[in-house]
Amino acid sequence: MTISHNKTAPDEKAASAARQETCTQTMAAARHETCAQTMAASCGESTAQTRAASRAKATTRIAFTLVFLINVQCALQFVFIPESFAGAYELSGVAGKAAVAGMGVAFLMWNATYPPFIARPDRFQILGWVIIAQQVIGLIGETAILLSLPAGHEVLAASILRFICFDGGGLALMVAAFTWLIMSQPKKTTEPL
Repeated sequence: MTISHNKTAPDEKAASAARQETCTQTMAAARHETCAQTMAASCGESTAQTRAASRAKATTRIAFTLVFLINVQCALQFVFIPESFAGAYELSGVAGKAAVAGMGVAFLMWNATYPPFIARPDRFQILGWVIIAQQVIGLIGETAILLSLPAGHEVLAASILRFICFDGGGLALMVAAFTWLIMSQPKKTTEPL
């Protein structure tokens, strides 16, 4: 009888260990399933957020690139063929050419902030704010100049009005795209100091 007892004890221990192992595996599988469901929901949400952020970034790049290219085209024309534009600003001669070419150089300087922002709008958001501020300053300044013109300067007024229309439209386009970019970024949590 002692022999059979010894045989039963290891069998019972093995059966108990097997039941415990099965129970542990079942609990692990249940935890894994719950975890997998939670991760899937979280990943789905994260993927949607990533897609929205990616579309916002692409739209921002397109909007700012469009304004940049038109600005640079205008600047280069002013620099290389200033005589073609001097008359629109009631300028003439060497002084007129120099003044228009100088405006072209200023336009190029103004646009130096665009390329790094276009390349990485998510990383260089501060440049986005600078570009928007530059556009607002230009629009306000051009409007003030237009409003200060006395009668009899219709050609000059029309030239300034073209800048106002372009800068206003560009500003609206860039603000809309930049706002979408900012809104699509994941919220950053900060820990208290």
